[in-house]
Amino acid sequence: MAEIDAAELARRLGSRTPAGIASQVQELIDDGTLAPGARLPTVRDLAQELGVSVGTIAQAWGLLREENAVETRRRGGTRVVDAQGAEAAGFRGFHAIDLHACSPDPALLPPLEDAAAAALKHPSINAWGREYLTEDLRRACAQDLPFQPEQAIAVAGGARGLWLATAAAVSPGGTLAVESPFDPGFLETARKMGITLHAVATDEQGPLPESLQEALDAGAAAFVLAPAGPFGHQHMLTEDRAEQLRALLDSTDAVIIEDDPLGPLVESPPASLAASYPDRSLRVLDYARAFGVDIRTAVLAGPERLIARAVQLRAEGLSSHSRILQQMVAELAGSTGQRRRLKSVRQRYARRREAAVRAFEAAGFPVASGPNSWSVWVQVVDEHRTTLALSSQGVVVDAGSSAYLQPAQAPSLRISIAQLPEDPERLAELTQMVGVAAAGNLRPTFV
Repeated sequence: MAEIDAAELARRLGSRTPAGIASQVQELIDDGTLAPGARLPTVRDLAQELGVSVGTIAQAWGLLREENAVETRRRGGTRVVDAQGAEAAGFRGFHAIDLHACSPDPALLPPLEDAAAAALKHPSINAWGREYLTEDLRRACAQDLPFQPEQAIAVAGGARGLWLATAAAVSPGGTLAVESPFDPGFLETARKMGITLHAVATDEQGPLPESLQEALDAGAAAFVLAPAGPFGHQHMLTEDRAEQLRALLDSTDAVIIEDDPLGPLVESPPASLAASYPDRSLRVLDYARAFGVDIRTAVLAGPERLIARAVQLRAEGLSSHSRILQQMVAELAGSTGQRRRLKSVRQRYARRREAAVRAFEAAGFPVASGPNSWSVWVQVVDEHRTTLALSSQGVVVDAGSSAYLQPAQAPSLRISIAQLPEDPERLAELTQMVGVAAAGNLRPTFV
């Protein structure tokens, strides 16, 4: 394995603090400058080249070890971790990973022990009373919101937050404009709420103005969109498109509901409509995919009148959210080290999306995915037959039509990228499996 020269590495590092050195070394790992297995200079040699203490480098290496970026062996020195090799060795097959629900890769979630310990020691824990949002979480989430809301509350996950936002804005029997495609789970929930849904078509820049106008003319009391396009096949809301939509929204009092299910994992920040209408906008900021589903904490932010309505809908206002969970999220979301780790995690997910697109293109499939999307959309002749054939092999993907209110333009499979292997050979196996299923050669056996 290559051994990195201390002087050469020092020339690439501009920082002299432990966190800064760790961050810059992580960037060199992420861009491939420091290859998997490469042996880093000794603590003493690099300290001498940088003109810092041995302790500074030791702390930087410690931060990188916490992020599983490097490993230190007694006689082997400190080496860059071969994450892809470790992933390939532990891969159990496509039946064993989530290709349907866009859940995060457990291997890319942070350890929770330190955050839990800090939360349990917080002086507010077990204080008698109701706190809808702790002050620490309020400060931490401010960097992830596109506007400064009048009020915010912690809720038990993004799905719960989106339900509360919708119920606060639209009465049963009312009409809701929904960006299309959208999360299938929400579409089903909204139907059960007795709400009439009106699809707003999208292109690569976001919702189409003429389609939103049709929904507003049909009496839509609110408009739900996910500006980052986290599960879509092409779009992210651009500033130019947002300006066109604002020209329509200026003449209405429709509530804007922005869903942000990726939170700090968004790779390319989109434009925001809520930032232009803070007096009638709700934003759902979810941390589950960044920090783990058992955190079960999202933030619902917006004007006081709408947040008060959401609070009233939640167990008649008697319910609040665990301070322990809130403080854990505050610790994680407010940590400089975690923010640095999240940058690396975003890049890993982006590489998986790009690798999946390349693999399906190489296999001859028309495929699309938005710049922030956690799904690739693979066109097939018959999406339902193909999903059924794949499920007979234990591989569960979603039919693209489930994310649409109206018939989709082209039958497609929607495949989650978050847990996909980064190994091209493994991805070629998946494309071959999809090809066989799409051709109708995999059929479930009935006995």
